[in-house]
Amino acid sequence: MRASGLKHTNSKPWQWVPSLYLIEGLPNALVVTVAVVMLKNLGLNNDDVAFYTSLLYLPWVIKPLWSPFVDIIGSKRRWISAMQLSMGVCMAVIGLSLSFPLWLAISLAGFWGAAFASATHDIAADGFYLLALNQKQQAFFVGIRSTFYRLANLIASGGIVWLAGRMMSSGVEVSTAWQMIFAGLGVLFFIAAIWHRIILPKPDSDRPADARTVADVMRDFVLTFKTFFQRPGIIAALLFMLLYRLPEAFLCKMVQPFLLDKRIDGGLELTVEQVGVANGTFGVIGIVLGGIIGGIAIAHYGLRRCIWPMALALTLPSALYCYLAAAPTDNMLLICSGIAVEQFGYGFGFTAYMMYLMLFSEGSEYTTAHYAFSTGIMALGLMLPGMLAGKLQLAVGYPAFFTIVMVMCLATFAVTYLVRRKL
Repeated sequence: MRASGLKHTNSKPWQWVPSLYLIEGLPNALVVTVAVVMLKNLGLNNDDVAFYTSLLYLPWVIKPLWSPFVDIIGSKRRWISAMQLSMGVCMAVIGLSLSFPLWLAISLAGFWGAAFASATHDIAADGFYLLALNQKQQAFFVGIRSTFYRLANLIASGGIVWLAGRMMSSGVEVSTAWQMIFAGLGVLFFIAAIWHRIILPKPDSDRPADARTVADVMRDFVLTFKTFFQRPGIIAALLFMLLYRLPEAFLCKMVQPFLLDKRIDGGLELTVEQVGVANGTFGVIGIVLGGIIGGIAIAHYGLRRCIWPMALALTLPSALYCYLAAAPTDNMLLICSGIAVEQFGYGFGFTAYMMYLMLFSEGSEYTTAHYAFSTGIMALGLMLPGMLAGKLQLAVGYPAFFTIVMVMCLATFAVTYLVRRKL
């Protein structure tokens, strides 16, 4: 009997899988939502907010470049704890930076450090999950890990933003409120690092590659690039990976500023506290339900039959923002309902995207690496448009911006047509 067969007996996955994937999902949610709200609160214009926060996607774009070194240097268990400690330090740096004149440069450096640590943590955590659990446990906990990853979005876009807004409405200065938020996040990551250092199992297979295999690992790493770009239908696949989410890439960077901007600037002039409630309740409920129903639909009907309804669900709810920009309202029920519908469409439509990435990556000896490349290209498809979103919005205003986003839906339909023929 192999030693690795014994590693599962006392691994107690309920003690570490939920917390590990909660921590894995939190940094991405901080970059996508919390950083946007914070920088907007602190006086940056929409162009700078969108550009800087989109650039933070870069570590997730290029993480396949250093993924072999996570295998070669140290155990994944140690990488996990080290990266969580690093993210804790970065959170503390962001909080402390708000007391200094160069706060923007220092805080962005902190976000960059957290993003690189998070991307490395993703590699180690996903690899550790495969090593520490047997196949039956992996299948059982795949839904659990996804749920807690999404829960991180609820905590960030809802709870953290709401708490910051609550402090501000109670008279706490904007910079002080965000300092306290990031100090608390730093403590949270430190506690997580200690917890996982203690509780994570120690599978025998979680060890660095032998010195004699390093050359083989690097050779295989080079081959993954070559074989990825030699896969059948690669052009259509690349276009789909880059353009399927194009409207969303522009939209997601401007929704928070739109909710926060004053009426005179075309926004809805919500408070930070109201934005936290809208995102963290209605928005997250919508995206979770959309993801669950999307998964059930694909399991029952298959991707080929579902891809068009999902592409429509991903794109058409953007029209709600066209309406809100043309007819601003202070009706929170209407605003929250619109956000819930848009997020449901995103959760439902995104299911097709992720299923396609998995199907495209199958059938190769480098399936895991090819999937990592695909998710990197996905991040690139969000980063580049997001960097331009603020500049476009400032140039044309919110009503025209959201109309242009609707026109971009044609790109989603075009690439959906391309890949559906090969499903």
